[in-house]
Amino acid sequence: MDLKIDPDDLNTCVQCGLCLPHCPTFRVTGDETLSPRGRIKLMREVQDNDAPITEEVLDAFATCVQCRGCEPACPSGVPYGQLMEQTRETLVADGLMTPWWQRLAMKPLANPRLLSAGTTLAALAARTGLVPDRFGLPDDIPLRSAPLEATGDPDDRDTVHFFTGCVMDTMQRDVHRAGMDVLAAAGVGAVPTGNAAPCCGALHVHAGLGDEARDLATATMDGLDDGRLIVVDSAGCGAAMKEYGHLLGSDRARAFSGRVVDIAEFLAAPGDDGVAPVERLPDVEPLDARVAVQDPCHLRHVQRVHAATRVVLRPFVRELVELDDEGLCCGAGGAYSVLEPELAGQIRDRKLDSIGRAGPDVVASANPGCSMHLGAAGVPTEHPMTIVARALDGRPEPDGP
Repeated sequence: MDLKIDPDDLNTCVQCGLCLPHCPTFRVTGDETLSPRGRIKLMREVQDNDAPITEEVLDAFATCVQCRGCEPACPSGVPYGQLMEQTRETLVADGLMTPWWQRLAMKPLANPRLLSAGTTLAALAARTGLVPDRFGLPDDIPLRSAPLEATGDPDDRDTVHFFTGCVMDTMQRDVHRAGMDVLAAAGVGAVPTGNAAPCCGALHVHAGLGDEARDLATATMDGLDDGRLIVVDSAGCGAAMKEYGHLLGSDRARAFSGRVVDIAEFLAAPGDDGVAPVERLPDVEPLDARVAVQDPCHLRHVQRVHAATRVVLRPFVRELVELDDEGLCCGAGGAYSVLEPELAGQIRDRKLDSIGRAGPDVVASANPGCSMHLGAAGVPTEHPMTIVARALDGRPEPDGP
């Protein structure tokens, strides 16, 4: 079977095995098949030797979290994420992965009204205990949230787009509001993207729904086609949008990706005058909190801008501590925790052990999937921008539901 993988990309892997310690599924199972090296070997056997697509082969590809922790560790620069995305897309096209019900469940992501209605139903179900724990939905999802208001002049070229997306905008709009408040405190005006770009397509890429992902990427570019910076506070969305150049293979997409910036990355980077926006934030009393940073995989391994989170957080908390697992995945993986609950739970257990050793009051995580997955296990988790906004507002404790 032709997986439609670029042979040069596939042959970049020399099977050295340096990726193994950085793969969450290999770490919890010890199974070589569930490692980047093992999965690439299977890709070769299928594409080059026409090996049959057995249940074992499908399971190996389906159980990859797509955390891409193997990529920074690889001395050969294997584009593992792209290999896995292409493999899944081909298998989906042949009807071997991503069943109809999963596709149906993702339809509302590009329809704000439908997604909002679905989120309200999910919020009601969570409050009554009808949602299984493996879905990781908090029981305080807001039944309704006030719309986000622009904090800058839309006609001012220095005003940035603030990407709101789909799931995060319906379930964690308070995080968006905190992020926009922090930007405003640093003198940066922002306009929420809202319906102009309702979904970036990140979850579709993960699921192997390539055509749908490309349609959503094109719609996002069309909606934000004015040359301004696009600030993103969701690690997964930011990573996906920064890879539109690869997804669409066009100069326009590559130019668009160059305008996408993570919010902590933006705040920590010096401007044209040499001053970083974070340096313009007011001097306030730091929160009396010991904060551990949990790096979402798509911030650490794909965007590789996780250091900026520390730069932004450090002035606003009493103590910032690191986890000792070198950025190992938490097991959320977009929809992974729902589709592979057993493995996701085992991976999370390793993260919980690391958090326990650090002993924080709160864990800072810049991705909604990670925060919900950890929150479902009882970990107090907040977005870094929420923590900074609390310090700026002088609020020592998180807001209640």
